[in-house]
Amino acid sequence: MLGNKKSTVSVAGKTTLISRDTVVLGDLRFSGTVDVEGLVQGNLIAESGKEALVRVVEKGRVEGEIRCPAVIINGEVEGDVYASRHLELAARARVKGNVFYALMEMAAGSEVNGSMSHLPEQDAASQASPQAAAAGTADARGRGRQS
Repeated sequence: MLGNKKSTVSVAGKTTLISRDTVVLGDLRFSGTVDVEGLVQGNLIAESGKEALVRVVEKGRVEGEIRCPAVIINGEVEGDVYASRHLELAARARVKGNVFYALMEMAAGSEVNGSMSHLPEQDAASQASPQAAAAGTADARGRGRQS
């Protein structure tokens, strides 16, 4: 997804597609893969302990938090992103919120308007769960627009 290379992130299991011209109001809890081509006005929360992937494509938009082990963004996210395993920000990615990641790839042209915090391996799994968010957040290591 970054540049001309194909993403190496994949997850076994079923795929849920939120297609263009579709609006989802409310939180979505899932396992497997969620592809967002439309609009989600709510949180995307992966089931704890299961493999999961969220892909927000170029015209896709999420207005809420994303909490998932693997996240690929090439659209817009207005909310915090918690990627406990892998985060890819492609060239057209726009994130208005804080980003918490264990491993991140960021293409030229992508934007993060918020803090970027690396999660130590022991904290990555706990930060990806909603219960951990109530307990606190990681330190910010960067601020402002990143490209």
